[in-house]
Amino acid sequence: MKWLAQMTVALAALLSLTGCGYNDYQRLDEATKSAWSEVVNQYQRRADLIDNLVNTVKGEASFEQETLTKVIEARAKATSMQVTPETLNDPEAFRKFQSAQGELSSALSRLMVVAEQYPQLRANQAFADLRVALEGTENRIAVARNRYIQAVQEYNVLARSFPTNLTGMIFGYKAKENFTVTNEAEISTAPKVNFGPAPAASR
Repeated sequence: MKWLAQMTVALAALLSLTGCGYNDYQRLDEATKSAWSEVVNQYQRRADLIDNLVNTVKGEASFEQETLTKVIEARAKATSMQVTPETLNDPEAFRKFQSAQGELSSALSRLMVVAEQYPQLRANQAFADLRVALEGTENRIAVARNRYIQAVQEYNVLARSFPTNLTGMIFGYKAKENFTVTNEAEISTAPKVNFGPAPAASR
C-alpha cells in the first residue's frame, strides 16, 4: 500500500503544480522562445539584404567610403554574436544583442541618407529592389519585436504574480529580458529605406 500512498502524494503534487501555473510556464516559455526566434530570423534576413546592398553600393566608385565602412563593421559585429534561446535569460547578452542591432540600424539609416545624393545609384534597379526588400524587412522586424514584447510581458506577469511566482522559484523560471523603452522607440523609427520613385535613368 506504500506505493499507493506515494502515487497519491505525487498526484496531489501534480495537481498542485497545475493550479500554481506550472503548465502556464511551459506554454508561455515556449511562446517567448518562438517569438524570439522570429525576431532573430528577421534580423538575419536584414543582415543578408545589407550584404547585397553593400556589394551594390560598392559599384558607385565615388560613394562615401566612411559611411559604407561603418555599415560593414556594424553588420559584422551584429552577425558575429551567438544568439540562442538562453540569451533571453542573460541580461548582459541580451543588452549586447540589442546594442549591436541598434548600431546596425543607425549605420544603415546613414547609408540611405547618403545614397540620396547619388542619382545614378538610386536609378540602379538592383539597388531599388534591395531598398524595397529592406523596407519590408524593417516592417517585419517591428512586428516580430512587438510580438516578442507581448509574449514576454505575459510571461513576466506570471513569473511575478502570487502564487505562480513560487512555482517559478522552485523550477527556476525567472522573469525574462525585454526590449527597453529606447528599443521600443526604435521600432517606430526604423531605418528609412524608401526614397520614393527613383529618377529615370538617362538614355
